[in-house]
Amino acid sequence: MIRLRKILLCDFIYYIFFLFTIFLVFLRVNYKHISYIDIHKNNYFKIVNYRVEGDKLSIKLCSSDCVSGTYYFDTKGEVDSFQNNFYLGDMVKVYGTYSKAKTNSVFGLFNYKKYLERNNIYYLIKIDNLKLINHSLNPYYLIKNKINNMCMKNPYLETFIFGKNEYISKDVLESFRENGISHLFAISGMHISLLSVIILKIFKCFKVREENSFIFTSCFLFFYLILVGFSASILRGVLFFILFGINNIKYFYIKSINLFLVIISISLLINPFYIYDVGFLYSYVISLSLIMMGDYINRFNGYFKKLFLTSLISFISSIPISLYSFNQINLLSIIYNLFYVPYVSSILFPISLIHLFINVPFYNSLILILEKSSLYLSKINNFKFIFKRVNFIFYLIYYFFIILFFYGLKSKKYFCLCFLFIFIAFHYSLSYISSYYVVFIDVGQGDSILVHLGRKNILIDTGGAIEYKRETWRGERKNSIVDNTTIPYLKSLGIKKIDYFVASHGDYDHLGEAINLVNNFKVEKVIFNCGRFNFLEKELIKVLDKKGIKYYSCIKELTVDEVQLQFLQTKDFGNENDNSNVIYTELDGYKFMFMGDASIKTEKEILKEYELPNIDILKVGHHGSRTSSSKEFIDELNPKYALISVGENNKFKHPNKEVLDNLKNSKIYRTDQDGSIMLKIKNDKLKIETCSP
Repeated sequence: MIRLRKILLCDFIYYIFFLFTIFLVFLRVNYKHISYIDIHKNNYFKIVNYRVEGDKLSIKLCSSDCVSGTYYFDTKGEVDSFQNNFYLGDMVKVYGTYSKAKTNSVFGLFNYKKYLERNNIYYLIKIDNLKLINHSLNPYYLIKNKINNMCMKNPYLETFIFGKNEYISKDVLESFRENGISHLFAISGMHISLLSVIILKIFKCFKVREENSFIFTSCFLFFYLILVGFSASILRGVLFFILFGINNIKYFYIKSINLFLVIISISLLINPFYIYDVGFLYSYVISLSLIMMGDYINRFNGYFKKLFLTSLISFISSIPISLYSFNQINLLSIIYNLFYVPYVSSILFPISLIHLFINVPFYNSLILILEKSSLYLSKINNFKFIFKRVNFIFYLIYYFFIILFFYGLKSKKYFCLCFLFIFIAFHYSLSYISSYYVVFIDVGQGDSILVHLGRKNILIDTGGAIEYKRETWRGERKNSIVDNTTIPYLKSLGIKKIDYFVASHGDYDHLGEAINLVNNFKVEKVIFNCGRFNFLEKELIKVLDKKGIKYYSCIKELTVDEVQLQFLQTKDFGNENDNSNVIYTELDGYKFMFMGDASIKTEKEILKEYELPNIDILKVGHHGSRTSSSKEFIDELNPKYALISVGENNKFKHPNKEVLDNLKNSKIYRTDQDGSIMLKIKNDKLKIETCSP
């Protein structure tokens, strides 16, 4: 009885320590930091990290606080000059313009400002010039620069040595995530275990005592941890090795679950912002689940049986994290990991370590097998399920059922698992039972409008990349709106497909990302405007024909789930803007008008052809240009709300003051000021929400 009390008291102390750590984390992450960098002068900084991608330099510079800098090289020679003269740890003087990062302007997407702040970065700087003050003689940076040079042989070396994947193709990285195997490319306990086993065997060959081998290996791993910058997953792996090693060597014994609480507490005390790191969450949650189910896994004989159970348990325990972070799970990831876990851990990672020092002729072939197979498997969509992002409480309920499944009695396990699947099915169906809503997605200087009609979805335009294009010696660069904004946003709403993609017209700022959309998201049908197809539309049609997607042009009406959309512009004016699709519809009694880039000429024709009622919501034509939204047209429609999709500080000076004057009787919303704008219709009431940047 006394021994039991001691055990319970010991457990209680560990739990109190963990809860106290969570309390401290809460205080730290909510603390408002004040940066002391003087943005009005040219500052001295140390180079902490940098990446050269084509003609673009992305660099992290630190003094009292850190800044994230961007510089564009004019020539290839300038790139070579930088890489030959600037190294990590160097002190530089920076000339440039400072700015604050902005929050996300699309609901629920990546918040860049918060991400930077969690990495101690409080300003962005557009660099005009970098002046070298002196090279660093710090041994830490000398070693890091040496390894950096060695890693330049192959981007996967940098991935496996430093846990960075910036130089791996975005398509390949996306395929890893889609297949549920991206965890293999963050240095984790698996990599640390393999590395430590190699080092321990080397010491054993030299007949070094076990205790001394453990001490030397721990010192090496600790130095490695410092070298890679205390990455969350590497920190967990090193702490596990050291603390579990101490626990096994010494005469006292600490329960695995208590040791786990100590490790996670130490990690969060080192960096409280790890709590927001997806790699950290995956790493610790999966590790905890495997500790909890360790005895169950060990009952089975055979490597592949244990590997399958490990993969299955890891998948189940990580479902809430995957849904919260990516709004998607892939059931086949359980099977994929049976191949990729041994392939990466037993073949690719060890050979990467060898290739770092000695050229392995077939190393690139191994990488090619990895990439090609992942890209191929990522195209299998039948087992991918997209879920709507919901309240955080939902994800905690997931873990309630998962813990019951792990810890429940044998007779209750299947009962708990059944409840878990019912809850998953309920979550999956939420996107189908939501009310009508219309979202004006902030895509900069362009249009993209989502119309959600319960089970059906219409997307009007995709936007383009006008504000992001830049002609360089490397060719045109653009930021993909569809990859970075549209598709992630659609998934966050639980949308599985676009039933109708409507192109208002063929200009780049409306149709520029359409090919990217149909290549990377399921689109059922496409509708074009009247008039001849331009080059952009013809290129899209080639893709539609190849994929077997039906398309139509110059239609008069469309009925979707009892909602009728009328296409008011059916003439060919010989001009893309004049030919824009103009769409009128009613949703639960609220009247909408989407004008595309229709000009005053088109507006006059519409007024002649139709007797239009007063409009509740008007999507203002041509981003508020003076070529649209005449006073006569606006007075006739008398819109209650006017929404202008326009890029911040755009070179066209949209919206025009005259247009704003014409809309003075309307409540005006603008994507450059309000971010994305959502109009929800529920119980015959309209609610407008904005995502102000």
